[in-house]
Amino acid sequence: MTYKKVSFNISNQIIALVIVELLFWGLFFLSLLLLRDLLPGFRLQHPKMLMILYIIPLMIVVYLFNLSIKNKRLNRFASESLLSKLIPDFKAGKKLTRFILFHFAIAFFIIGLANPQMGSKIAEGKQEGVDIMIALDVSNSMMAEDFKPNRLQRAKLAIEKLVNRLGGDRVGIIVFAGNAYVQLPITTDYSAAKLFLNGIDNDIVPVQGTAIGKAIDLAMESFNFEDLSSKTIIIITDGENHEDDAVKAAENAFEKGVVVNAIGMGSSQGAPIPIYQNGRQIDFKKGRDGETIITRLDDKMLADISKAGGGTFVRASQQDVGLGILLDNLDKMEKKEFGSVIYTEYESRFQYYIAIGLILLLIDLLLFDKKQKWKDLIISSDY
Repeated sequence: MTYKKVSFNISNQIIALVIVELLFWGLFFLSLLLLRDLLPGFRLQHPKMLMILYIIPLMIVVYLFNLSIKNKRLNRFASESLLSKLIPDFKAGKKLTRFILFHFAIAFFIIGLANPQMGSKIAEGKQEGVDIMIALDVSNSMMAEDFKPNRLQRAKLAIEKLVNRLGGDRVGIIVFAGNAYVQLPITTDYSAAKLFLNGIDNDIVPVQGTAIGKAIDLAMESFNFEDLSSKTIIIITDGENHEDDAVKAAENAFEKGVVVNAIGMGSSQGAPIPIYQNGRQIDFKKGRDGETIITRLDDKMLADISKAGGGTFVRASQQDVGLGILLDNLDKMEKKEFGSVIYTEYESRFQYYIAIGLILLLIDLLLFDKKQKWKDLIISSDY
């Protein structure tokens, strides 16, 4: 008589973890957007602490790796019938449930470290500055590595430096490829700007291409023309526009008093677009003819756009993206006063997130046998 061998059914656990992770990250970013929109006084005191959340995918990888090892050991150890007698309460899903609880507890602890805060004291203030919409190209060509680590990451670092230098100006971010989307509505919350900037990648826009004109039009829709603040658009792209009439869009913007600037990312000689799999480069993108695609900076297109928009074209280099030049130009623009609500005092809300994390650990304590330590949820070798 043969017995079916026991297995942790890793494929089912991977599916369950993927679903849980998608729900978690989706709800996390959605809640940030809703809190920022519905509660203007909301902010994260230490937004960079959220970078620690990257430890969670690593925990999952280690968990699944050890699960695979245990699976092999169980199959060598005993049949399902014998194992059920040796370990009567054996349940493959029990460990997964405990891991999910532990994983969520860690996530809430990390969010608590970022210290979510709510504005508690409001003052009506006057600020003086310029409205800036940054339109960032996230098409595949921005993954070329003629700028290190690649064009997109180099541009993001430069935008973060720009945000750090702003004082009183309002800033918004648009991402575009074959279509354009508002990543961050115009705001003076520079912490939010840097947080949403970190979430930008080349797969954030589903339709590939380079529609610079759509990005300019969307930036124009994002401005509030009822106030008299000076307005400018900064386009950061390699200039390979294939979708629309970007020059005409820039002309229309300038006619309405909005200056359009452009920064060219990339080299004239061009570079291939690498393809990565599991963190390792496996090939370069190829065209329909099978030849490797070489993406080059179209500086003429960007020069024409900035000229039509009454702005400045800056060709980026590995050492200097060129935002400093545009900042100098922004300082020369006429500053307009605009009223805004200023929060002069904030109350910390980290304790709620820490409490949720503790409750999740308490649930684990109440529902499961605690012979196994929490660290064993990831790296133990028992059942």
